[in-house]
Amino acid sequence: MKILGIESSCDETAASVVEDGVNILSNRISSQIDIHSRYGGVVPEVASRQHLLSILPVIKDALEEARTGLDEISAIAITNGPGLAGSLIVGVNAAKAIAAARRIPLVAVNHLHGHIYANWLFGKIPEFPCLCLTVSGGHTDLVLMSGHGQYQLLGRTRDDAAGEAFDKAARILGLSYPGGPAIDKASQDGQAVLDLPRSWIPGSHDFSFSGLKTALLRLVESGEVCSVNDAAASFQKAVVDVLVTKTINCAQEYNVKQILLAGGVAANNLLRKQLSEKSSLPVSIPPMGLCTDNAAVIASCGYFRFISGKQDGLDMDVLPALSVTS
Repeated sequence: MKILGIESSCDETAASVVEDGVNILSNRISSQIDIHSRYGGVVPEVASRQHLLSILPVIKDALEEARTGLDEISAIAITNGPGLAGSLIVGVNAAKAIAAARRIPLVAVNHLHGHIYANWLFGKIPEFPCLCLTVSGGHTDLVLMSGHGQYQLLGRTRDDAAGEAFDKAARILGLSYPGGPAIDKASQDGQAVLDLPRSWIPGSHDFSFSGLKTALLRLVESGEVCSVNDAAASFQKAVVDVLVTKTINCAQEYNVKQILLAGGVAANNLLRKQLSEKSSLPVSIPPMGLCTDNAAVIASCGYFRFISGKQDGLDMDVLPALSVTS
């Protein structure tokens, strides 16, 4: 069974064909990073206009790469939230048009669920129950997954998401956008020598990174930061310490079989290394290319929704504030 996945929740226009939920036949992405980097962040109106230019060529390329025609597609999986409203509308309307014209079933996919399904697209299939740490620019969630389509939110950020914190820290240190890769790269030549705080929030699996960001800003303003690389390494270590420790503690409390990592920040080298080394449970870490926004994960998630009987009509709407449990 072949699923065409379409993703346009933020600034990546992507399309993919995935077979039986686990086999990637194509995965095409048109990135807007060069466009938005000059502004230091994603400009919603610019992003939606670029999606309009890219959506049909990207879908065409994905089908051609997969050597698949629309007559071989069993369903179209489309991200309908969360994300930027204007960006989501472009992808959803393209999916609706194709579904209506070719009478192909339509399956709405939660972008956050899609990130989790990166773990079904390589190597060994995850075992339930599992705990997923989803870390991105907009979300930092600990999600208990007891089966396909069964999600329980155990912890989330109370302020800045980890990816957002990296973006802000990079801006404070004069590094480039996006901040996550810039911090990761700078930290390779630095030492974590700065005394930065960790917010543990006792009795909760929630996260908080706003205080850490403020502490870094105060050190920079006071002139105590002599090395940008050391500051980047110190900030990254503070974030990763909290992410890894709280994830492992939560996994032990809920007696899961496995830990999954997902989201754009899952590409962070220190996070990947520390979680693998410190966890006594098996840890599933997707390849770098499946951590950031892409349509293969949407197609995979869509496949499992589709075979469970889930379909959506042409009146399906975008939901920019969709939560992981919706």
